[in-house]
This record gives sequence, structure tokens and C-alpha cells, in this order.
Amino acid sequence: MSPAGAAAPAVTVWSAEPLTLGEGPLAHAERGSLVWFDILGRTLHEKRFDGGPTRTHRLPVMASAAALVDGRRVLLATEVDLRLFDLDDGTSGVVAALEADDPGTRSNDARVHPCGAFWIGTMGRGAEPERGSVWWFLGGEMRLLFARLTIPNAICFAPDGRTAYFADTARATIWRVETDPGTGLPLGDPAVFRAPGPGEAEQDGMPDGAIVDGDGTLWNARWGGWSLDGYAPDGRRTASVRLPVAQPTCPAFAGAALDRLVVTTARGNLSEDDLAGQPAAGAVLHVDLPVRGRAEPRVRLA
Repeated sequence: MSPAGAAAPAVTVWSAEPLTLGEGPLAHAERGSLVWFDILGRTLHEKRFDGGPTRTHRLPVMASAAALVDGRRVLLATEVDLRLFDLDDGTSGVVAALEADDPGTRSNDARVHPCGAFWIGTMGRGAEPERGSVWWFLGGEMRLLFARLTIPNAICFAPDGRTAYFADTARATIWRVETDPGTGLPLGDPAVFRAPGPGEAEQDGMPDGAIVDGDGTLWNARWGGWSLDGYAPDGRRTASVRLPVAQPTCPAFAGAALDRLVVTTARGNLSEDDLAGQPAAGAVLHVDLPVRGRAEPRVRLA
């Protein structure tokens, strides 16, 4: 199912580094680049939208996502903390602890609310049931929002800041919750946004990372489903783009006008036979699908 019945969009490799668990793509419009991670490889990558080589930073800890701070710094969500990272010289400094007293967890999916609040998901290192949580960080304050999840994913927000989305990949379910546009805090209990029907989860994959475009469509990478799916604000699936890899992890906007989509992927857990049939596994893919993208908001540190 292509968008609105159109021809299937072309999908090509945008950055070819074969990552074990590619994640956390973030458009840095001010730098004209995309930033992303290999969580298990402990690396951060950056490449300009207009091409050129990919720059790689080795990290001392596993990191999974970033938030924009300024023209050269991002706030990393890592396995033990939130830390400022300088994309030019690779230096970093800790801002706040993140479940540092629990060595059995690490960060996973994360994104910044339009008001500047950073929502961060954590999970058990072995994806142990109900070890995951979603945290809120704003102006130096950290609060627990949701607990007893297994693999928090798909954290993203409506353009007006009044709705947040998040998923538990293990439960194949995406929820939505009303949020205060000024603080990014939930205003009620989550409600199911998208859940599989009978026999649907295995066929369509599981919800991984997501992003919302300027028209309110939620674009979700389907782990195990070989696809990037689009959902209207009422939860209807309106598009499904077939990808050449089984394990897409997260989409992001790209290009000078942020009007194209890229998707990180993973090669971990795949057999040699699987990899032979998926040479692009672990790469960052470009999906030639015009979207009305949005610039990522900056995180509020104070």
C-alpha cells in the first residue's frame, strides 16, 4: 500500500556504515546534517544532508538518542546519564543521571516535545519484561512518566504539542496521551492509538521509532515488518512503504527543507543467510517520499 495509491517510492542507501543497532536519527537543520547512533557499537555518526563522508565519534558509553542544544552541541541519552556532547571536538559532560543506580537498564528511544521537554525511554539490557520506563526532563528536572514497559519506542509529538505518542514494541501497541503544550507533561491517561488485530502483529512487524510530520501523520518504522508505515491522527494506516531490510528502527526528516525521510536500520540478530538477502541491513536508508517535515525543537536545559 503506497501513499494514496501512488507508485511505490524509491528506497536507496543514504549512509552505508553497517550498524549493529542503528537508532536515534536526528535532523540538525542548523548544521545541515543528520546525527544518529549505533547503540551497541557505542558510536555517534553525522553526515551532511548534501552528501560527503560520514563522521564517526567513538563513545565511552552506549547512547541511543540526542536532543538539539545549539549549533555544535547535543544532549545525549546514554545508558547511565544525559550528557552534553560537542559534535565538533567530541568532548562531553554529564548533565543528569538516568537510572544510574540500575546497571540492568539502558536508554532507548527519545525525542523533544515542542516546548523543549525531553522524553526518554529506558529498557532492560536484555529486554526483560516490564523493566522499561519513559522519563521527562526539562530545565534540569527529571520525572518518571510511565513504568512497567518492556521496550519503549515511537516517542513523538503532534505539531501543536497537545498530543504525545509512545509504544511498547513488545506489546505491538502505540498509545497516545494528551499533553500540556507548555510543559510537555501528560494531562491524562494514555489511550490506545494503534494495536494489532488478530494475527496482524507478526505479519506487519512491531512498532519501533516514529516521527510526526507537519500534517500530523505519524511515520513508524516496523521492526520485523520490512516497512515504514504512516498513520493518520485517528490511528488509520494511510501509507506503507516496503523497505529492503527486515529491521528498520527509526525515521527522521532530512534535506535542506526537511522534506524527505531517512530511516535507520539494524543488522544485529540476523543470520548470515539473512544478511546475504539484506545487504542494506544496518545502513541509513533514504525513502523518496515527499513530506512536510518539521525542524526539531531544542531541549530546554534551564
